Amino acid sequence: MSHPVPTPACPGEAVLAEPAARPPSSAPRPARRAVPPAWLVSLATVGLAGAAWFAATQAGLVKPLFLPRPASVVAAFADALDGRIDGAPLLEHVATSLMRVVGAFALAALIGIPVGLATGLNRTLRAVLDPFIEFYRPLPPLAYLPLVVIWFGIGETSKILLIFLACFAPVALAARAGVSAASLDQVNAARALGASRAQVVRHVVLPAALPDILVGLRIGMGVGWTTLVAAEMVAASTGIGQMVLNASNFLRTDIVVMGILVIGALAAGFELGMRRLERRLTPWKGRA
Repeated sequence: MSHPVPTPACPGEAVLAEPAARPPSSAPRPARRAVPPAWLVSLATVGLAGAAWFAATQAGLVKPLFLPRPASVVAAFADALDGRIDGAPLLEHVATSLMRVVGAFALAALIGIPVGLATGLNRTLRAVLDPFIEFYRPLPPLAYLPLVVIWFGIGETSKILLIFLACFAPVALAARAGVSAASLDQVNAARALGASRAQVVRHVVLPAALPDILVGLRIGMGVGWTTLVAAEMVAASTGIGQMVLNASNFLRTDIVVMGILVIGALAAGFELGMRRLERRLTPWKGRA
């Protein structure tokens, strides 16, 4: 005769009952390896690249015409600061290039984000604008640079417009793609609570699309810096791109490398700023 299994007085006792003690595992846990921080790895990589550059040029493995010595680049940087290159100090070249890139990028963000959101929400508008955006997006800026110069002249308008066109497509397409991040359940829940169409866009669609928009802004800023040299090819008296182009005509590789390093440092600074802004505005990203 089998004995009945006793049941707890209340259902909660079964949940609160302590589990049976498990025998201690005899296998030792593997020790965790200390992983160095990412910034230290990046710093070490840059240091190794600089050391390889110094060693290769000092040993004469590469001719100075192809790769100048670090000391020559530092000397070119000092000459540029004093204005002994192209008749203008380096800070003036940097300020002019920053004005062009930042102005065009801000214009692309102010126009590209609303256009991208609108095309993501309206199929008719998407069908109207998509052919034009997708047609010119893969074109290199040098392809339509002659038309921009013919239509708008050789002043600042053509330079800013060229950079704007390069930045606009990534920003608009990223904003359009971000609209689909808002789920239908979220939209229906907002409408059930009495939200208007504008409130749904502001409080549901825009926050959901924000991570994609910020990625598009980062890509647009990078494309803007790559287009800077092409924009300053036309009748520019100042600018980092113009300084690099003039130096290349005279085979001044030290000035070319110096200009590339300056452009890269400025672009890296903007990239770090955009990453910090992205972490601040979208702290939930990557934690789902």
